[in-house]
Amino acid sequence: MRSRSAAEENSCSGSAPATTPGACGSASTPDKSVVKPEGKAVLDKLVQQAKDLNLEVIVAVGHTDSVGTDAYNQKLSERRAAAVKAYLVSKGIAANRIYTEGKGEKSPVADNNSKDGRSKNRRVEVEVVGTRNLK
Repeated sequence: MRSRSAAEENSCSGSAPATTPGACGSASTPDKSVVKPEGKAVLDKLVQQAKDLNLEVIVAVGHTDSVGTDAYNQKLSERRAAAVKAYLVSKGIAANRIYTEGKGEKSPVADNNSKDGRSKNRRVEVEVVGTRNLK
């Protein structure tokens, strides 16, 4: 799982993207929209780092592999993003600061012809936008 944290990448612009592939779904659970334990760990770190920001918004974008219909995958990607939002809200982030979007199968990061590739495509990408508090 790779992530780019707010503290590591927030330089001049105040925009700190954090990608959390695998936060929802996995090779063994392709049809799920729950946040997995390893995804929770990444999101917990993101919440801690967001506390050091003047948080503007968090955008969670859900993705799927190409198995299934376009319509089904669109809804699944939306549910995955919503699951991340619900988790972040449960950790104290204001719901009105979190926006969700589903991309379905339209933005793969890997080849959908292999099990490993499909697993990588089942993800939620999270972007945190804010400015650092100067000490």
